[in-house]
Amino acid sequence: MNPRHYVDLKETSRNLQPTYYFMINCLLYSRMETGLVSNQEYYDEDVNVYLAHLLHSFINPEYVEQSKKFLSRYDTDVFRRLAHSSDSRLKYLIYKTNADFLLISIGIFDNPLGPSASRGKAQPSEEAYIGRGKTYYHFAYSYAQQVHRKNAGVADVLEKLSVGFEKYLRILSHMRGEYMDLMKRFSQGEVYHLERSIDEDSQKELLRVKQDELLELYSAWKSQPSPETEESLERVVSEIRRLNPSFKFQLPKR
Repeated sequence: MNPRHYVDLKETSRNLQPTYYFMINCLLYSRMETGLVSNQEYYDEDVNVYLAHLLHSFINPEYVEQSKKFLSRYDTDVFRRLAHSSDSRLKYLIYKTNADFLLISIGIFDNPLGPSASRGKAQPSEEAYIGRGKTYYHFAYSYAQQVHRKNAGVADVLEKLSVGFEKYLRILSHMRGEYMDLMKRFSQGEVYHLERSIDEDSQKELLRVKQDELLELYSAWKSQPSPETEESLERVVSEIRRLNPSFKFQLPKR
């Protein structure tokens, strides 16, 4: 499934729409339904945009994979990594990434340590994680002022997330229960057909991407033939045939 698009099951057209729209709509509805509407205490529509983009990022495996190098499970690990560093950008990324993951882990996944956490050991309370999230966002805000001197908006958002961490956590928790707990809403048959439909769409999208890649490689081979390009063409043709066994392609003889 393309993580940048979704199908609104309430719409009869079932057209693909940007996933960001789903995130921002659910977030705004959750704000209204919890009574924590935008701009109530201070202007925070910019926080809505930040959170929607953050939620959208979490469905992209590449973002999660790239974030791993900045994540640490315990405060001591975070502070140890930063103890001898003078790189403001690195400090900013570490604090911001850990704060973002804590907010989403608690708010959306209801698990600050993630699925691999050990259940046998005593873990800090949710209040401790909230305190950590507020602190991380505060430090990220401080370093953002150095890193993003020409874009004060980034620092402003991080400061608001630090101050209102509990509020935004409550909004995301409501969003989790009302809009993202999909498995409780579908029967097994509905889930099967939904997964099958998604898989078919994914296969079509992947096939289109591979066909585009084949055309680009073939164009490059025609202008400047090389063994490396031929090898890449063979790989892509093989990948397309796995998706469409009837596909046929053969390079003309030079």
